[in-house]
Amino acid sequence: MSRATKNRRTPRAGARSGLLERRTSGVLLHLTSLPGPHGSGDLGAAAHRFADFLAASGQSWWQMLPVGPVGCGNSPYQALSAFAGEPLLISLERLADHGLLEAKDLEPSRDLRRGRVDYVATRRFRAARLRKAFAAFEARRRPSERQRLEAFLAENESWLPDFALFSALRGAHPPGSWTAWPEELRARAPAAMARARARFAGEIRYQQFLQLEFHRQWSELRAHCRERGVGLIGDVPIFVAHDSADVWARPGLFTVGPSGTLSSMAGVPPDYFSATGQLWGNPLYRWHVLRARGYDWWIARLRAVTRAFDVARIDHFIGFHRAWALAPGATTAERGRWVRGPGVEFFVRARRALGRLPFIAEDLGLVVPEVKALRDRLDLPGMRVLQFAFGDDPEAESYQPHNHPRRCVVYTGTHDNDTTVGWFHDVGSRRRSTRSAEQIERERRFALRYLGSDGREIHWDMIRLALMSVADTAIIPMQDLLGLGSEARMNLPGTAEGNWEWRMRDDAAAGRVGERLARLTETYGRGAEA
Repeated sequence: MSRATKNRRTPRAGARSGLLERRTSGVLLHLTSLPGPHGSGDLGAAAHRFADFLAASGQSWWQMLPVGPVGCGNSPYQALSAFAGEPLLISLERLADHGLLEAKDLEPSRDLRRGRVDYVATRRFRAARLRKAFAAFEARRRPSERQRLEAFLAENESWLPDFALFSALRGAHPPGSWTAWPEELRARAPAAMARARARFAGEIRYQQFLQLEFHRQWSELRAHCRERGVGLIGDVPIFVAHDSADVWARPGLFTVGPSGTLSSMAGVPPDYFSATGQLWGNPLYRWHVLRARGYDWWIARLRAVTRAFDVARIDHFIGFHRAWALAPGATTAERGRWVRGPGVEFFVRARRALGRLPFIAEDLGLVVPEVKALRDRLDLPGMRVLQFAFGDDPEAESYQPHNHPRRCVVYTGTHDNDTTVGWFHDVGSRRRSTRSAEQIERERRFALRYLGSDGREIHWDMIRLALMSVADTAIIPMQDLLGLGSEARMNLPGTAEGNWEWRMRDDAAAGRVGERLARLTETYGRGAEA
């Protein structure tokens, strides 16, 4: 990344507007995957250097996964809140810059791995230092900092008090879901809530401080990206985690019973990723209740996302048309039923409230014509994944670049796919593949014929194919730029362990990778000055 700082750019209207209307490209990399000495990537120096790398490489977009506080399985798609930020992403170095930590606090622990995120060890290391920073914040009692905190609390009063109390209660109870708490806390009885707020006042204050620091560091990174003409693309999981402040605070909006247990849960039927489907375990929405409230909770969620990001990808867009509902005791997702979503009515309300809809529709999987019609009626770009273009996927032809529309976003792969190198060299292992050896070989032959390639640099072949597509926007996962194999896969759908852990090396983005990406970006007219 060393050469990036000399390529500062004037912010482009295309990246800042969120309309994805110009011919641009970008990189998909989650914040936790950044290098650094403290167990996981964060909002500190490495994130700022990565923005410099993107600018120097002619990229207009940095796409990342959801940045909420992760829960079950460390998945960013199972966050403890749809509004809060993940404390792991708070940079300890930035806290030291503000006088809240000392240099000795930044010395890395031997327990922390460089190439993977060990969430248990990393949380333990960072929590001790975050609490020390909070103690320093409280002790120095600067009026400007107090005013900043009070203004932040007032601005976020619709969700922050519930989240801070929820977090304090989670810490005070044995590990597990809030549905195992005493009845008076599950039901949010007023007297019990008042006692809890008084008893855990210090812990609530600490949680508020964490969110304030996350917000400050996020604002600094976003300003840095804007200075370099790099827009941020976020991710909105359509469902929220059962074990979340959102469901605990507003159970009437979700398919949970009086005690908080699920009455039905979300998933997907058998597909490319799993022969038995995927059991997500999230509650579904009571859309009739949300409709009666003017979709206020959802609109507040989208408003928060559009304040933090220039554009956001709406995960599982199909869910606004219909969702796969499963019984709570289901062991596979094969037997479920489709339940209707709110359709265009919700987006009409959202557009009325927000003024515009800067979103990408994740229209992958079992997409029926009605979903495509909803996407097109809203004029939202859909997704085209090149790894799906050469096999037996029913939509394979639409993923082939000669069939791409301009109004779409093309990816070599997503966070749910294997890396391009891993996909190409797949041997059909039972754990990592739903394709037979015959299917894999047939797909590989077709891909090589389509690409006119011998496969020796399959990742660059696919990157070139994405960048030459007529699609307005092309996004390349960082693992593909680095030519990494399956060991760098971010997520294997349908599995609960070993996901979301990959991190890149300190020097991975230096030198030739950025230069080669910049040349291809310019060749295919996607550069910032094109």
